[in-house]
Amino acid sequence: MVDAASEKALAPVLAEIESRRDELTALTQDLIRFPTINPPGEAYTPCAEYLGQRLARRGFKVEYVRAEGAPGDSDKYPRTNVIARREGVRPGPCVHFNGHLDVVQVGAGWTVDPFAGVVKDGKVYGRGACDMKGGLASAVVAMEALLDSGMALPGAIEISGTVDEESGGYGGVAYLAERGWFSKPRVDHVIIPEPLNVDRVCIGHRGVWWAEIETLGRQAHGSMPFLGDSAIRHMSAVLEKFERQLYPALASRHSDMPVVPEGARQSTMNINAVHGGQEEGFTGLPAPCVADSCRIVIDRRFLIEEKLAQVEGEVKAILEGLKRDRPGFGYKLRELFHVEPTMADPEGPVASATASAVEKILGRKAQIVCSPGTYDQKHVDRIGRLKECIAYGPGVLDLAHQPDEWVGIQDMVDSAKVMAVAAVDLLTR
Repeated sequence: MVDAASEKALAPVLAEIESRRDELTALTQDLIRFPTINPPGEAYTPCAEYLGQRLARRGFKVEYVRAEGAPGDSDKYPRTNVIARREGVRPGPCVHFNGHLDVVQVGAGWTVDPFAGVVKDGKVYGRGACDMKGGLASAVVAMEALLDSGMALPGAIEISGTVDEESGGYGGVAYLAERGWFSKPRVDHVIIPEPLNVDRVCIGHRGVWWAEIETLGRQAHGSMPFLGDSAIRHMSAVLEKFERQLYPALASRHSDMPVVPEGARQSTMNINAVHGGQEEGFTGLPAPCVADSCRIVIDRRFLIEEKLAQVEGEVKAILEGLKRDRPGFGYKLRELFHVEPTMADPEGPVASATASAVEKILGRKAQIVCSPGTYDQKHVDRIGRLKECIAYGPGVLDLAHQPDEWVGIQDMVDSAKVMAVAAVDLLTR
């Protein structure tokens, strides 16, 4: 908890954050105007440099780290991360605010320019406004106001802008964590300003297993399908087994993790893609062929009560059963990637400090939640071996990746105040 002296010193900091509402809005707009679309990883370097140059002017030591060799990294699309550090007046803990710079593709259905940073009705619109450039801007303005106040704080404050979170984080936080950027003794507490709603503290997320299933067939002329063996029909048998066996089993499993929304407190699986037969993108008439291959990509989200071996095993059991019982059935199963569930201690320093700050600023208790999808906490925990990591930021979770994505300006101001209060608590406790 913030002591009486620190609380008194924080009053002008909170007033200063309130006075920087327009500056916070402008910074969010500027970040949105970098079209950091992933894939392929556009505009990473100029966005990182913009953030780094701003923080350097405020006395931060700034470093740029390119994730050479990471998936997607190339001279055309370098995976450029920026890390900025400001030392306090004496040794102490380090509080790190990590935001990802990348955004997903625009998609259809927008009524405003997705990279203009349009402001209307108290909101900033744009791809990445909610997820999560508004949160990153809030952290920057919060820490600048805190440092400009002249409070004699111990320890260090770090702010990073990292890449590729939307595609797993392997060119961003994972790459940095492997090199000690997210481990003790360098860092003690990490706050990731993901859009989990301004009154929520997110302490973890479900696990994920992505895999590709390919069913195998034999090509033949489409007028004589009896001379071939349709891989698409074999895949339909897989999907039928999923519908009749796997999906009901997943729906019956529920977690004690405080996952939001309520529907995500069970195990889920999505079919991300189906490919088979005629190649996509061809605009003429199809060739009359029996498909010899059909592939699907599955996105399985699992609970902290489940084990990865179980998740894989139940899918493989269905495929092996079909191989045994269905004439001509053959398949290939390939894991694309997996992430174990993770959850910080809700009573730990970073979660409790942030929850206390939410109550102070908003006047109501924080809701402790877990995310339905993964974010970069997984790498801080599993690679960096740092359990003191949570997500907290402005933005409505349901708006992430949607057309006309937006972040509320008042939510950004409030979350910046929460971040300032939590940082002082963590640095002085």
